[in-house]
Amino acid sequence: MPSRYHEVYDGWAHDPEAFWAEAARAIDWFKPWDKVFDAEGGVYGQWFAGAECNTCYNALDRHVLGGRAEQVALIHDSPITGTQQKFTYAGLLAEVNALASVLQDQGVRKGDRVIIYMPMVAEAAFAMLACARLGAIHSVVFGGFAAKELATRIDDATPRLIISASCGIEPGRVVAYKPLLDGAIELASHKPERCVILQRPQLTCDLIAGRDLDYAATVGAAKAAGRTVECVPVAATDPLYVLYTSGTTGQPKGVVRDNGGHMVALKWSMENEFGVKPGEVFWAASDVGWVVGHSYIVYGPLLHGATTILFEGKPVGTPDAGTFWRVISEHGVVALFTAPTAFRAIKKEDPQGLFVPQYDLTKFRTLFLAGERADPETIKWAENKLKVPVIDHWWQTETGHPISQNPVGLGLLPVKYGSPCVPMPGYDVRVLDDAGHEVGRSTLGNVVVKLPLPPGCLPTLWHADERFFNAYLAEFPGYYKTADAGYIDDEGYLFIMARTDDIINVAGHRLSTGGMEEVVAEHPDVAECAVIGIADAMKGQIPCGFIVLNSGVSRDTTAIEKEVVGLVRDRIGPVAAFKMVVTIKRLPKTRSGKILRGTMQKIADREDWKMPATIDDPAILDEITEALKARGIGVP
Repeated sequence: MPSRYHEVYDGWAHDPEAFWAEAARAIDWFKPWDKVFDAEGGVYGQWFAGAECNTCYNALDRHVLGGRAEQVALIHDSPITGTQQKFTYAGLLAEVNALASVLQDQGVRKGDRVIIYMPMVAEAAFAMLACARLGAIHSVVFGGFAAKELATRIDDATPRLIISASCGIEPGRVVAYKPLLDGAIELASHKPERCVILQRPQLTCDLIAGRDLDYAATVGAAKAAGRTVECVPVAATDPLYVLYTSGTTGQPKGVVRDNGGHMVALKWSMENEFGVKPGEVFWAASDVGWVVGHSYIVYGPLLHGATTILFEGKPVGTPDAGTFWRVISEHGVVALFTAPTAFRAIKKEDPQGLFVPQYDLTKFRTLFLAGERADPETIKWAENKLKVPVIDHWWQTETGHPISQNPVGLGLLPVKYGSPCVPMPGYDVRVLDDAGHEVGRSTLGNVVVKLPLPPGCLPTLWHADERFFNAYLAEFPGYYKTADAGYIDDEGYLFIMARTDDIINVAGHRLSTGGMEEVVAEHPDVAECAVIGIADAMKGQIPCGFIVLNSGVSRDTTAIEKEVVGLVRDRIGPVAAFKMVVTIKRLPKTRSGKILRGTMQKIADREDWKMPATIDDPAILDEITEALKARGIGVP
């Protein structure tokens, strides 16, 4: 079957308002819009101005009323605790109604903010939907964030109430959340009126009288009484949530998501972009603390009438490198969305893919990778082992849904390794030089999106319109700056090579660290890699590589490092000659899987640096510091 992509994209480009008005018919509205797009509203315009709606109603109530009451809506699968729970649409609605009743009793009203600071438990999704039901604005903060980071978000969002848990559970350790929460409230200038605390049996906590409420007791009482809360109508342009971008220090940057456009974009994407039908099982192996968790664990699948999986575990170690295949097999998953780093971890532990044939994956159709660049070697490994299409796609916290991908639902286009494929309807992607002029095909430059952004993208930052404009719109007037560097080839395929900060200048040559990483990853012994630019008095910068080897590799690391240097020189040229390649046990990453290249570069260049708030293992930076020091680089 030929792909309908070009026909659909051209239809959007010809009449964007008609395109989105048609897509909006898949959403139930309490009041229709006055304008599909109001160019005079907001910072750059607003979608579905004048309309009224409720996101929770579209995610739950309409499915219960429309015949999906007994279909499973949410599966909580926790290999860490050895438990599973399944909630039908009717059951999920009952949970959300009960929690919304408790929030309402505590004075939470339309427009109030509620911070959700929870691990990967089903109650985190209940909390998001309960806020949406009341028209309250939720802000999910990644569970286990340090008290200081949580405090800055409390002061910025000024929540009336916080929903949290006694602890989170990681492989081999329990993380006490309550001391972090109490410490954050003590540090914050703004004091929430109430906290609702979910007590987990692995580690309970003391509640503060007059402030803290027990989740099970209060929600259980509301459920036993059969209490319900009507969905509160909100403007389509009202905020649904505020999500603070990962790694923020100082004044946090709160990405705002509206209600109406968000629903339209996510609902459209589920079938047309991800190829998932209502009633099928979709799994985004991410965290509710990140944008993927918002868009494709909670809202997208439920708006679509699909079944979604909320997974508390890791790709390896819970208990082994076959856990993803176990979840897919047990629950009949048709599509998995995860980060490339998860597959690199699986590939490192099970390079031959021996766990894959142990499970029945006959229902599994598609693997989606996003969150960072998906190197071709990882994609090829996954294709070879799983025998399904592997779709790299590219988007951002700010956009909320894919900018570019291979649109499964519209029909697959030919794959080009290293490219997330083509722009999705709604996105007019261009590549500009630093002066703002459009560059030719296959020329590296600044990747931007012509305004207006489509529905579902951020309309602004929380209480910071000017900061939003300066950060995203000012540098290239008429365009949204993605801060990514890349190019568009002769067939319209987009290649994202690096963050603009990761383009290094070697003796006047602009080189993409992402391009070098692609080459390094081709070495058969390399599981993961990162390339940074180290300051050099003569050349400006010189590339330096860090490699993590596959499990079981016993060869001399010095020989492998030399082979990597030669591989890059042969493939890219002498200008890309590495200063060195360093073998380490693992790369420093955020909890969402992004490699902390900026911090590595600061260590190498002897610059002041702070421990990133989202780092998953601070000890690895000590290892990198020592490895560089042993080579005469970095902190003396």
